Amino acid sequence: MPEDLAADNARLRRENQELRDTNELLKAASAFFASELDPQRRK
Repeated sequence: MPEDLAADNARLRRENQELRDTNELLKAASAFFASELDPQRRK
């Protein structure tokens, strides 16, 4: 049973890191697209 808990913990840590990485990517993408849509930047 402790092995199952350790495996679950490792899996959840990997999943959590993947979600954090995805969140950072989406934040960067939204900032990029928001700046592209900023009317003051258009020339």
